[in-house]
Amino acid sequence: MEQTIRLQVNGEAREATVRPRRLLVDFLRYDLGLTGTKEGCSVGVCGACTVLMDGNMVASCITPAVFAAGAEITTIEGLAQDGHLDPLQQAFIDYGGFQCGICTPGQIMAARALLDTNPHPSEAEIKEWMMGNLCRCTGYYKIIESIEAAAEATP
Repeated sequence: MEQTIRLQVNGEAREATVRPRRLLVDFLRYDLGLTGTKEGCSVGVCGACTVLMDGNMVASCITPAVFAAGAEITTIEGLAQDGHLDPLQQAFIDYGGFQCGICTPGQIMAARALLDTNPHPSEAEIKEWMMGNLCRCTGYYKIIESIEAAAEATP
């Protein structure tokens, strides 16, 4: 039994018919072609698939797409505006907050939610907020530096 959902994805109105068990990560990647969202663990613990739903972080690998009906979904592709990277995306480039790139979209989306909630977090607040996002490459120092730099650039 399929269900038609209407939602906003990166500011664009979308309508789609999905099966009840279709996961949001698969809907975004395969149905909408937004491949920036990555699936890491498939059980909602690594943070690689983090997207924002109505401004709140969700693990898209365990969230049914039908739960997004009526919501505003923001993916990594939705952060850049008018051809300019979000300051957080630019900070990850400038400060080396990524290596292989698998966790990077989820890291950036979680950090965006943090900075939207707390524009000037302390290092301790960044560490606590980002605990749900795992990385096997950077050792986290460059991720923290990237978030701090983006926070400093925020008025």
